[in-house]
Amino acid sequence: MAQYAVADLNDTKDDAVARVQHAALLGTMRVQRIQDFLFHKLTLVFAASVLMVLLGIIISLTLGAWPALRAFGPGFIPRVEWDPVGQQFGAMIAIGGTLATSIIALAVAVPISFGIALFLTEICPVWLRRPMGTAVELLAGVPSIIYGMWGFFVFAPIFSNYAQPLLAGTLGQLPVIGALFQGPHTGLGILTAGLILAIMIIPFIASVMRDVFEIVPAVLKESAYGLGCTKWEVACKVVLPYTRNGVVGGVMLGLGRALGETMAVTFVIGNAHRLSWSMFAAGSSISSTLANEFGEAEKALHVSSLYALGLILFAITFVVLAAAKLMLIGMERQEGAK
Repeated sequence: MAQYAVADLNDTKDDAVARVQHAALLGTMRVQRIQDFLFHKLTLVFAASVLMVLLGIIISLTLGAWPALRAFGPGFIPRVEWDPVGQQFGAMIAIGGTLATSIIALAVAVPISFGIALFLTEICPVWLRRPMGTAVELLAGVPSIIYGMWGFFVFAPIFSNYAQPLLAGTLGQLPVIGALFQGPHTGLGILTAGLILAIMIIPFIASVMRDVFEIVPAVLKESAYGLGCTKWEVACKVVLPYTRNGVVGGVMLGLGRALGETMAVTFVIGNAHRLSWSMFAAGSSISSTLANEFGEAEKALHVSSLYALGLILFAITFVVLAAAKLMLIGMERQEGAK
């Protein structure tokens, strides 16, 4: 009987310990559920705040631009007049300058960035790879006003004395594209702004390309080399197809920087409200127009027209990024179909 009593006592102690452990476990699980709930709601607030800020920007730009859009209607976009004195405004000159400089910047920056990334990942000696990669990344941190000052005081005089006469004497004599390379050799204009933008966005695109090139499995490249492929063939037929999405993302990052760049373009574009076929001619972009005139605009219609330019720039950026996203989705579907 005593043994049974001792056994019952031990069972009671074990049950008590089990109940305590179970209660502690339930308490821990309850705390974890509360923490998970709070973490979920907190991250949801963070994500929603981005959308709220975006929505707030759209609303504020639309409200500010509404008087100009109501006064000029849809014709505000194709109008070429920009006369603050006569209160006649149009967006075509600024839109044309923005698109022209961005296209020139991409045309110059993408091949150079591809070459830089390919050299750093495939050709560059190991001891030189890190210093050169760091130097490229440091260029991305240079303030845009420094690029603008360098372009105005150093690049523009050299460009006007040497590059513009050379381009006018060669490409400017061709029958179709010759008009693009004719005009005054001042060193300032659409082409100069595009080249400065290209220098600015090269570090961004090259850094992204280098990072995505480095994730290509070595076995794929080694297999291609084993089949007798050259470095160029490996880059075009192995590396680029494997990293296509990342490359497009890097290009879009550079394009976004080019579309919205302000101070550097303001220094070197010439800031003239006129359209010209010549890339040597002075022009203006949306960002340079905003930088030059927003602080001095007094009349309500002038300020509203500047808001309308900002809204158009926002829409252009959104359309470009959406088109890039749709293009990537189409590429992925084609790969899946294959």
